[in-house]
Amino acid sequence: MTAAGKTAATDQHGLVDRLAATIQSRVLSGEITTGTRLRQESLASEFGVSRTPVREALRQLQASGLVTVEPNRGAVVRGPTVRDIREAYAVRAELEGFAAQLATPRLDDAQLDQLREAEQLFRHSVEELIEDRRRHGLERHWSNESDWERANNIFHRVIQEAAANRQLLGSIADLHQRFPRHLTWSVLSRSTHLLEENIEQHRRILGAIEARDPAAARIAMTAHIHAAGEVLARGFERHG
Repeated sequence: MTAAGKTAATDQHGLVDRLAATIQSRVLSGEITTGTRLRQESLASEFGVSRTPVREALRQLQASGLVTVEPNRGAVVRGPTVRDIREAYAVRAELEGFAAQLATPRLDDAQLDQLREAEQLFRHSVEELIEDRRRHGLERHWSNESDWERANNIFHRVIQEAAANRQLLGSIADLHQRFPRHLTWSVLSRSTHLLEENIEQHRRILGAIEARDPAAARIAMTAHIHAAGEVLARGFERHG
């Protein structure tokens, strides 16, 4: 394959992944309800693409169990149940808690500084959001370019990389693909109380790691992920 061909294939794969992620987010947020038929023509028109990447995106979602393909009906949203969400986050909580436990004695000074900077950026960006809401009634929607999202991703990534266990990281990544971390944002962003709790949870995790206390770091991270799962599950219940 030529270099141009490889680039085109990479771009196509990236497009399919983005389409699948967008549809998945809509399903998990309740915007697209269980039982909805997903028409390739309509989705292609909405996203301004051909039917081919849409068809591939739906195949991805079928493989993950989010949609089923029925004869003469096309792709129909199966959607996760609240039980699916709670079970997935229960497993993820244990995995990320274990990662925090492994990482705590291994983080070097540079990684610890990066973790502190991420926690600080996370806290400041969320506090700014809360202040905008209180003073001006402004609402901010999730964006993968927001300081909140970037800081949150760095915070978790540094811990997981320091854990240095490839099997563990692969298992966490698989759960993230099914239930991306940003899905809780639409629920969190509606509640000042939940946002303040999230800041406090990150502070506890960082404090345990700074104290080089693996057991406390595991407990704090496990509680943090359990809380995120419950936020998503309750939000999904309201849309159900």
